[in-house]
Amino acid sequence: MGYSPRNRVQLVQGGAAYFKKLESLIEKATQCIHLQFYIFLADETGQNVISSLKDAAAKGVAVYLQLDAYASQGLPQKTVNELREAGVQVKWFESLFKSRHFYFGRRMHHKVVVVDGCYALVGGNNICNRYNDMPGEPAWLDMAVYCEGEASYVVYHICRRMWGEKIRTPVVHWKTIDAFCATIPAAEYTDVRVRQNDWVKRKVQVWRSYLEVFNKAENELLIMCSYFLPGILYRRKLAQAVKRGVTVKVVLAGISDIRIAKHAERFLYDWMLKNQIAIYEYQETVLHAKVATCDNSWTTVGSYNVNNISAYASLELNLDIRDRNFALHTRGIIYQIISNHCKEITRENYRSSAHLLRRAWQRICYGFFNTVLKLFTFYFRQE
Repeated sequence: MGYSPRNRVQLVQGGAAYFKKLESLIEKATQCIHLQFYIFLADETGQNVISSLKDAAAKGVAVYLQLDAYASQGLPQKTVNELREAGVQVKWFESLFKSRHFYFGRRMHHKVVVVDGCYALVGGNNICNRYNDMPGEPAWLDMAVYCEGEASYVVYHICRRMWGEKIRTPVVHWKTIDAFCATIPAAEYTDVRVRQNDWVKRKVQVWRSYLEVFNKAENELLIMCSYFLPGILYRRKLAQAVKRGVTVKVVLAGISDIRIAKHAERFLYDWMLKNQIAIYEYQETVLHAKVATCDNSWTTVGSYNVNNISAYASLELNLDIRDRNFALHTRGIIYQIISNHCKEITRENYRSSAHLLRRAWQRICYGFFNTVLKLFTFYFRQE
């Protein structure tokens, strides 16, 4: 799927701004709402979204909520029943085996909302309090893209296909989208393409997007990622980019919700520093965003982390935006975060804190992380 031009986009930062945009999207729906989330809980934030979905269903809007069965298992069955009684259709994306403590199989890692086939919200945000600004507790750092136009229609069809069963509501026809796109001023047109990753079904589009910019970058690569564990090919391409004169900077979590992943990530710090890749750790809250920009002309935002779990074990969805203004705006926000909320990791301050035992533990975590990945994905057979 290539870029489509008739789109209007906006970068949405996480926290209250994200949920305000989400609520407004649900409220404006007249035909259908498709939502896909990895985590959806029934805390205060979740209850607000649930209430909005019930209100939409009461107005006759068809609402389809698809959730990952492992990560959203904390959603009470009583709440699911209440949603269904209110007219909201709920479906689970099932892993092969799961319990409260593990899953074995693919996970649906999407964070997607699409309304009436015209409006979409795609990013890294899940539905629960830690992604929202709560009293005395700021949200985890995350980002999303709000899109109006042709790319939203592509996301709409992805959601319909993934639902799998016959959907009772009539399909939104292209002529409706075409008429809507005609209302977008040509001066606001933005090239957008929808990128999926589902290795089992031979979809490796997000992986290829990153590989493409690693190969073609001329001046700067700026990556913000919550679990940054690039594979061998990506590491080689990043090192080659630096040798071409490209400035490569990565913004990573200083505080992580998955400690073993953070220790594994820090095992790669020596490699990054050796290859002149600048490292910045976000200090305020947990960093959960998955964003990258290249050469002030290209941006990707979505659910994809630069690691092998996103590449091989998850269903991921990103939007690539080919637009200078959007890239500059996103880059500016990331640089503000670097300046105001990050600690730069240098050879001096990293080596002073990385004593022998800690390095050994990081190596163990890195090996364990990759071994578990192989064990959990060995059964896959591409269709």
